[in-house]
Amino acid sequence: MIRPAGPADDEMTRIGSEASPRANGQRRRHQRARQSASQRLIDRGHPEEGAWGRWARFVNQRPLPVALAGIVIVAVFATIGTQLNPNEAQLKSFPGAGDAIAGRGQLAVAGITPGVMKPFDVLVEGGADAAPIAAKLRTVPGIAGAAAPADWRSGGDSIVETFPAVDDAAGGIQHTIDHVHRALEQTKGTLGGTAAADRDFVHAVYGNFPYVLAFVIVLTLILLARAFRSIVLAFKAALLNLVSLAAAFGIVVFIFQNGHGSSLWNIDAVHAINAWIPLMIFAFLYGLSMDYEVFMLTRMREAYDETGSTERAIELGLARTGKLVTSAALILMFAFLVLSSSPGFEVKELAIGLAAGIIFDATVIRALLVPALMRLLGNANWWMPAWTRAVLRIRERQRDLATERA
Repeated sequence: MIRPAGPADDEMTRIGSEASPRANGQRRRHQRARQSASQRLIDRGHPEEGAWGRWARFVNQRPLPVALAGIVIVAVFATIGTQLNPNEAQLKSFPGAGDAIAGRGQLAVAGITPGVMKPFDVLVEGGADAAPIAAKLRTVPGIAGAAAPADWRSGGDSIVETFPAVDDAAGGIQHTIDHVHRALEQTKGTLGGTAAADRDFVHAVYGNFPYVLAFVIVLTLILLARAFRSIVLAFKAALLNLVSLAAAFGIVVFIFQNGHGSSLWNIDAVHAINAWIPLMIFAFLYGLSMDYEVFMLTRMREAYDETGSTERAIELGLARTGKLVTSAALILMFAFLVLSSSPGFEVKELAIGLAAGIIFDATVIRALLVPALMRLLGNANWWMPAWTRAVLRIRERQRDLATERA
């Protein structure tokens, strides 16, 4: 049975007809909002219209505040990096658990010097008597004792075990090693052992490191000057790479050497960074950060050659490389973060140093300092004196001639 329409039905129809336009309008607004959000996430092939393009324009408009912000951040971490102590960690700072750690604690409770765990080994050669040498070493400042058992002999050689009064990674161990060396003069004894080998390694590597660094920088300047056809860009790239490395060392020092946040990896402050770790960080990060620098500046150089405008070159170069550089940096960062989950604390230091250094370089250096400093330098970015062109055998181009005359 069909009920005839009444006043209530008429009222419902009227309310529905009034609500329908409002509902349709809300649906259209929600649809436009979803489309707008999806469009922001879709690469339309015009990167200068995206987030990196907007950031590049922001830097072009406010280069000085952006540069100052980047300099402050870098200065903080680079200053901390100057506190780097490339050395073996003291045994009391070694993380972990088990019988070895328990034994270390019992020795400390008993008041026995940690030097017994890493003694000096003195090799006595030529059939010389080890007992007088052991007696002489007991009088050396910083030595707690020395022993030369009679059965520690093979042929004409014997061993004197010498125990330093402090950990062989402690700050004063070098003075003790020097005293032992002087005591062994005019004898048939030669100092060996872990402590002496560690100190020799540090002196050998870091004593020659300035020469290695100078060679790398000079080679970098030559190659970049040829690639970018600019002395200024080459010097700026090398300088920012060194600054980025110093900041990466600062992050490692802050986390592991000083212990701020190292508990995330179940490690207490170790007060030192293994001597080989800064070398590995330098080798990895210098190459990776220079790769990012070359990739970015090459696009900027190409854009400048096309437009003749430094501002436009910064905008196009940063917009077209920013996403790729940060994506590559994030991939490597996560890979090294996974590596930091390994049990060895030395591997954790290396992995976190690389992960932090890579993402720091891709953000603070490449997104802040590179574009801001280029904007402040203006046309000076492209300066290349004529004599350097002749020395580096760089072919002159029309745009380069115009820049040099300007």
